[in-house]
Amino acid sequence: MSTLPLSFRFRNAVVEKHQLEGTDPSARYFNRIVPVRHVKQGYVAGMMYEALVTESGVHRTVGGAVRDLVDQLRPLGFTHMRTRLNFKGPAYLAEKESWVEYPD
Repeated sequence: MSTLPLSFRFRNAVVEKHQLEGTDPSARYFNRIVPVRHVKQGYVAGMMYEALVTESGVHRTVGGAVRDLVDQLRPLGFTHMRTRLNFKGPAYLAEKESWVEYPD
């Protein structure tokens, strides 16, 4: 039997869910869940916002994947962004994690 956590035994399994909030290009507040998937080479973060579907590149760390996603949104006009880990595997963290701020 494998000693890896169940979420790491399956490719493309969602291992964490982060909350992303900020201001969209129309100056409206937005709040979305960013699932982070485990892939063969590392981690990928993705998000849907209205008609926009964005996905990070593959990164060695979850933080790198989330930061890449935020960096892709900034040139599109998204500002005042911050993220917080809300789910680690199936465990809900009850919004107790600290926010990670991404300065404009």
